[in-house]
This record gives sequence, C-alpha cells and structure tokens, in this order.
Amino acid sequence: MTNDAPQDTTSPEKTKDSPPRERRRSLAIGLLKAREAVMSHFRPILADHDVTEQQWRVLRVLSEAGMLDASEVAEKAFILAPSLTRMLRSLEERGLITRHKDKDDGRRVLLALAPAGQRVIQEVMPDSRRVYADIDARFGAGRVEDLLDMLEELAALKLEGKGGGEE
Repeated sequence: MTNDAPQDTTSPEKTKDSPPRERRRSLAIGLLKAREAVMSHFRPILADHDVTEQQWRVLRVLSEAGMLDASEVAEKAFILAPSLTRMLRSLEERGLITRHKDKDDGRRVLLALAPAGQRVIQEVMPDSRRVYADIDARFGAGRVEDLLDMLEELAALKLEGKGGGEE
C-alpha cells in the first residue's frame, strides 16, 4: 500500500525525495508589509493635497534642510536621480519648489521650498501628526523609537548590495 498524501516539502526535515529547506521569514517582505501598513494611512492625506509619496519626501526634506542640491535631495529623500529630475520639474511647475544658483559655485543649482510648498507642508502636518499619534498609541511610542533605531542600524550596514533609492 502506498501513501498518496502530498509531502510537505517546506519542512526543515529532509525527506527521501527532497533536500532540506530552511524556513525563514523574509526581512524584505516584512519591511514592505510594515511600510504598506504605515503608508496606507498617509496616501489618502497626500492624495487630498495632490502630492505623491515621493513628492512629499522631497517637500519634507527641503522643509527640514533648507536649500539643497539635487543629489543631496535624492540621497535624503531616497529617490533615484532619473525619477527625481522629472519630479523636480513637476514640483517647480506647480510652484512648490524653486531653483537658485549657488552663490559660491555658479554651476551648482540649489533647490528650496517655495511658499506654496510650505503651505502644503503646513496643511498636511496636522493629519500626519494624528496618524503618528495613532501609531504611537497602538504600537507604543517606545517601540516606535526602538524600531526606528534598529532600522537606522540596519540601513547603516549597507549589506553586500549597492545602496540606492526607490523609484
């Protein structure tokens, strides 16, 4: 008599038909799930202001840092240069950012938040603070801070791959 039941090939035990497989949760998928859980609260807020997630990151970076060149914005907002170029053009056309020649280096162009961009920041921030307060209340403010510390440590490792941005 043969056993026709399907074999569990995901089990770490070795069967005669398959090599052992290690079971492990995916860090990358876990990070994406957590990002999606957080961003699902922010997307409607940003959409109400006609701003994408990536555009919001650019506006936030410029709001916090003042004038920066495009490469600094790309690094701080974690956006790839080709995507950033198109995005900056759009943000400038909408009057949300401005470009200025660097006084010390005429070849260098600096980006700054325009008054309209500052208004977007001011309009979004109350809703943003409410979302963060809800996350702190449900997950724990201390745990959020611990998680942020751990994520910074993980990001600092620059694991085997090349660091970059996201599209």
